[in-house]
Parts: sequence; structure tokens; C-alpha cells
Amino acid sequence: MTKLFDKSNRHLLIAIITLAWPTMLEQLMQTAVQYIDTAMVGALGTQATAAVGATSTVNWLVSSTISALGVGFLAYIARALGAGDEKGARKASSQATLAVLVAGIFFTVLTLSLSRMVPVWMQVDESIQAMAATYFFIMYMPMLPRTASIILGTVLRAAGDTKTPMKVGVMMNIINIVLNFLLIYETRVMNIFGLEFTMPGAGMGVIGAAVGSAVSFTIGGLYIFIVFWNHKHISPKGLSLKPDMHIIKPCMKIAFPNMLQRFGTSLGYVAFASMINSLGDISTAAHTIANTVESLFYIPGYGMQTAAATLAGNAYGAGDRDRMNNIAGIMIPIVLILMAISGGLLFIFAPPLMGIFSKSDEVIKLGATVLRMVAVSEPFFGYSTIVEGLLQGVGKTKEPFVFNIVGMWLIRICCTFVCTQMLGFGLVSAWACMIAHNIFLFAMFLIMYIRGTWNPLNENKKGAF
Repeated sequence: MTKLFDKSNRHLLIAIITLAWPTMLEQLMQTAVQYIDTAMVGALGTQATAAVGATSTVNWLVSSTISALGVGFLAYIARALGAGDEKGARKASSQATLAVLVAGIFFTVLTLSLSRMVPVWMQVDESIQAMAATYFFIMYMPMLPRTASIILGTVLRAAGDTKTPMKVGVMMNIINIVLNFLLIYETRVMNIFGLEFTMPGAGMGVIGAAVGSAVSFTIGGLYIFIVFWNHKHISPKGLSLKPDMHIIKPCMKIAFPNMLQRFGTSLGYVAFASMINSLGDISTAAHTIANTVESLFYIPGYGMQTAAATLAGNAYGAGDRDRMNNIAGIMIPIVLILMAISGGLLFIFAPPLMGIFSKSDEVIKLGATVLRMVAVSEPFFGYSTIVEGLLQGVGKTKEPFVFNIVGMWLIRICCTFVCTQMLGFGLVSAWACMIAHNIFLFAMFLIMYIRGTWNPLNENKKGAF
């Protein structure tokens, strides 16, 4: 095991921290807004929470599929910059811009046209289907700027710029919070530090939450595009936006398996949530809130994954096998420690965290139970996240695709179907199946890491596109 604080590894630690902390802060802010959104909507009642949460897994399906395109460009650009090929990186940026336009328009048409059917497919209770459909439609109106935020944010991270996506995330979150505060509630009298005043409000409820999010997505997407377009090293200014197959082919070779993986696993999340929605409002609300709470404790893993992908891509482009192995040797123990601490905190504070978002004793008790279950598996999840990030950086996306699809559909979905639909068990059994899925992924990635097959430079000492 690499010694973390050897002098020879200090520069890697600095690089890891430099890349990881802005991503962690960005995700922290996004999670904070999720917390605030859920708490604000939760104040409207269990039905409102269920209406917002019932289609959230479809958001994962769409967003993760688009993110997969970004992974292809991340690997290409990181390797190009690692090899000193700035011209190639800029050409890839122009193709990323084309991908934003094509994917953004496609998903806008797709999601808006299916907005009324999604709540039905998700087995949402008939009493809240119309509310859920309207919320979904408004959320996906700004699909083009949302696509820009996802893909171009990934491209900027590939160039080592994790601060801009962080700043954009913070800005979007502030806008979202302010608009939610003004749009969700009716005009009311407020008292702060003894000062009483009338706070105007639109009283739009769940729809107000959707409008606030849509406006913040639009502004964030436009801002990140402007920064990307004027970037010193990867700006596509002056380059053609016509398809360039010399770049698209290697990017898609990486992105396509990752896209299938994310689409397949996100579709699994949709099936998973659909089965949970069939258990009733209490289970749906508890599941939605528990997912929101849990997302905060995933931040260390996802923040480190971004650093792992970028640094591994740079090292692969430079053909530096030793540096690749050092990156893994440093990052894995760090993330295991962080996720163990994260899991411990989640276990301890599960009930009060659930209590932030719901006043229902049933929802709080059920949500706290599943959160404490999943808290134990946090280090296993963190390990899988880092190894998958390393694989993304070097363009090896086929193995994660196989592992995730098998784990999702053969373990999580099949077992959840048997437990909830055939045996009549509840939410606890569904989350037990989810944990089994996480343990399976850990085992597969551990085997791959021990064998050394994660690092292509172990077999080939020169990185190649």
C-alpha cells in the first residue's frame, strides 16, 4: 500500500485535494438545496412530497444518460491534455458542443411529450398524478441548458477546472432557494428576531418549486456555456461544429458502454421506485426523503471520483504507469476513511435528519430504519465509486457496464420484485436488496483492482487513443 504522506506523494495529494474539494462543495450545495426543497415541499404535506419524489428517478435516468456522453469527452480531453495535445482537446470541445445541442433538443422533445404518462408508468397514486405530471413538465422545459451544465461541466473538469462548475452550482442553488421561498408559499406574516413583517408569496405550492428549479437550471446552463466558450485551453471558438468522426468514434467507444450502464441502472431505479410507489404514500415519502438525506453522505465518494477520473486520464495520456498506480494507492484508503466516517454520522443522526423533512412519525421511523441499514455499506460504496472513476479516466467502461447491469437487474430489481410484489414485504426489504447490490459491486471492483486489470498501462506502457 502506498504511504499516503511520503514526500514523493505530496504533490499527488495536493492535486487530488485541488480537484476534489470544489466538486465536493458543489455537490454539498446541490444537496443542501435538495434538503431545502424537500423540507419546503414537505411542509405542504405527504402528498406533495410524494408528487415531487415520485418522478425523481426519471430525472436520474435522463441526467445519467447525458452524463455518460460527458464521460467520453472527459477521458479524451484529459488524455489529450496529459499528452500535451491542446489542439486535440479543443477539437473534442467542439464536438462536445455539438453533443449538447443534439442531446438537449432530443431529450426536450422526449420528456415533454411523455410528461403526462410518466406518473402513470411510475404507479403514482391517481390523486396526485396530475400534480406530478405538471411538476415534471416544467422541470424539463429547460432541458437544453440542463444538458449544457452536465456535459460542459464534465469537460471543464477534464481540463482541471472544477471551480467553475462549483461556482455555477452555488449560483443555481441560491437562485433556486430564493425562488422557492417566494413561489411555493402564500403571502404570510413572518417574525425574525422579534421583527414582524409581511413576506409576499405566490402560493404556487409544488408548481412553484418546479418553476424555481427550471429558472435556476436555465441561468446555470447559460453561465457555464459562457465560461466554457471563453476557456483558455479548451475553447471551441473558430472550430467547426460539424461531426468529426476521428473524435466522435473514440469518445463514443468510451461513452456508449457508460451510457448503456447509466441508462440500464437508471431504468432499474425507475423500476425500483415504481415498486416502492406501489407500497403507498408513507413508503414513497419515506423513500424519497431517505434518498435525499443519503445523498449528503455520498459527497466524499463522488467528489473523489471526479479527481480520480481526471488524474487517471492525465497519467494515461502521459503513459506514466507508476503515477497511475500511486493515484489509486492514495485515493482508495482516503475514500474508505471518509466514507466510514460518513456512514457513522448517517447511522447516528438518521432520525433527526428525517425529522427535518416530515412531521409524520411513520415516515420518520421508516426512513430512519432504512438509512441506518445503508449507513453500514457506505465504505463499500465509496470503494466502488473510486475504482469506477479510475476506469472512466482511462476509458475502460465495459466492465463497469457489466457489473452495474448485473447488480441492478439480477440482484436489486429481481429481489425487490420478489420481496415487495410477491411476498408482500415493505420498504425495508427493498433497501436490503439495494444494499446487496452495493456489496456485489464492491466485490467485483475489488477483484478487478487486485488483478491489476483496471490499469491498461500494466499491460501496455504507452497510453493510446
